[in-house]
Amino acid sequence: MRAERLDVTELHARVEELADLLVDTVDGGASVGFLAPLDRGQALAWWKERVAAVAAGRLAVWAARDAGRTLGTVSLAFPDKPNSRHRAELVKLMVHRDARGRGLGRTLLTTAESAAAGAGITLLHLDTETDSLAERLYDTAGWTRVGAIPDYAASPDGVLRPTSIYYKRLAGPGETDD
Repeated sequence: MRAERLDVTELHARVEELADLLVDTVDGGASVGFLAPLDRGQALAWWKERVAAVAAGRLAVWAARDAGRTLGTVSLAFPDKPNSRHRAELVKLMVHRDARGRGLGRTLLTTAESAAAGAGITLLHLDTETDSLAERLYDTAGWTRVGAIPDYAASPDGVLRPTSIYYKRLAGPGETDD
């Protein structure tokens, strides 16, 4: 399975599937900014709100589909300040519970990293729930953990949890990754 970058038209066409993915992700216990149970209407509204950022070039969204269903997504958020255009934030890496354990998370991560490098981004950063499955993915994919912030965000069940901060340097033109 491979991930495809969604333009504004494709994002509009897939908001229903992406909303279903978001609901499944939250119901499955992943801390992606929402509390469970997540109302499908809220998930749909959240994805529709992303359209303007995609249209403005502040957000890039990839989706992986199989059998006509979106099973995973990842996004890159690009800063709008002149002094930070060399970096981007990896956001909302989600894999449907039915597709977990098959390498889709790593495929999405690699896709976003490659696209970032191709766009001249030399530094990525992210935050994720400490001790989560996602944290293990970043640890094994060459990301550097900076530290953790206690009680940073509530998990889907409403319990405050620590969040780990990560970064990854990407090779610039003519360089290789360290």
